[in-house]
Amino acid sequence: GDIDIQGEPVGSVVGSLPGCGAKSAVRVSSVAGVQLSKKSVMTCDMAKSLNRWVERDVEKAFGRRNRVVSLRVAAHYSCRTRNNRPGARISEHGKGKAIDISGFTLEDGETITVLEGWQKRRTRRKLRKIWKAACGPFGTVLGPDADRYHKDHFHLDVARHRGGSYCR
Repeated sequence: GDIDIQGEPVGSVVGSLPGCGAKSAVRVSSVAGVQLSKKSVMTCDMAKSLNRWVERDVEKAFGRRNRVVSLRVAAHYSCRTRNNRPGARISEHGKGKAIDISGFTLEDGETITVLEGWQKRRTRRKLRKIWKAACGPFGTVLGPDADRYHKDHFHLDVARHRGGSYCR
């Protein structure tokens, strides 16, 4: 029902593993006027959080002169365990409650990747600012400093934790 979130309803997604699946899922193509590099399946709550983060924080960090026009999606809905490890708990990706963003394409065509931009002096501050700002709209935010699994992307999900957002 939010005009800033473009996509199509998917309905219920049934997973191949116990604990996977999503109710009332949507396939999102853009949020806050910013295209996703691939249409991504997620819950409405996840789409709203992504929209809020892009609108409030991503656009401000990169500025209006050379604004962000696309998010590079590394992963969205996928029925799997955390970090694809056998015997691990089901990932929030398997519930339609997570997305991995690996880069940001600007109006001039430049793509700033999380892997390279996190280290570069020119882009480090902007990426760290939007990573930190994701703590709030999202329950879990993981980035390059979290572990070896997240060195090239931001993992964003709407899982809730007793102590508030979990950000690393």
